[in-house]
Amino acid sequence: MRITKVYTKTGDGGDTGLGGGQRVPKDSPRIEAYGTVDELNSALGVCRVHALEARTAAILERVQSELFDLGSDLCLLEEDKKKLQVPGIEPRHIERLEKDIDEVNGPLPPLKEFILPGGTPGAAQLHVARTICRRAEREVVRLARDEPVGAFTVVYLNRLSDLLFVAARAENQAKGAPEPLWRREEDQSGGR
Repeated sequence: MRITKVYTKTGDGGDTGLGGGQRVPKDSPRIEAYGTVDELNSALGVCRVHALEARTAAILERVQSELFDLGSDLCLLEEDKKKLQVPGIEPRHIERLEKDIDEVNGPLPPLKEFILPGGTPGAAQLHVARTICRRAEREVVRLARDEPVGAFTVVYLNRLSDLLFVAARAENQAKGAPEPLWRREEDQSGGR
């Protein structure tokens, strides 16, 4: 792929083109879904500049490329995928995320309380990315009610949000930062 011109002026009227050439409104559910995936990818880029633990940084670099595959999966209608050869999300991507989750979560202590987003800057940003990932998942679920989507997109986003959660915990552990724990209101007020 070679991009020589950044602006095309074709979207100035509020519509945009899908990968198969169809024009749709820029606020259509499909555009919302892959736009949120793009936002997630940008959030992961911010995570990576926070001097994350090396293993987490390497995982996120791979995931960012996979999110491009997921975006291409979403920008094509299912019938166009039969004609156009584009990357998409496959079971192997989910299996790799599950392996990552198990490896990152393995050394962490079991959770006894809910944790709050926070700790180190990297962990806090991983939690921001996790919440964007959950929103992307909701957007894809919403889209899937009306139009077919790739069979593995929702599962991938679900596993990725789990990975980002354990990665945030691991980041705090690696940096020696205590995990911020949720405290019930009565715990904060001395039981009043």
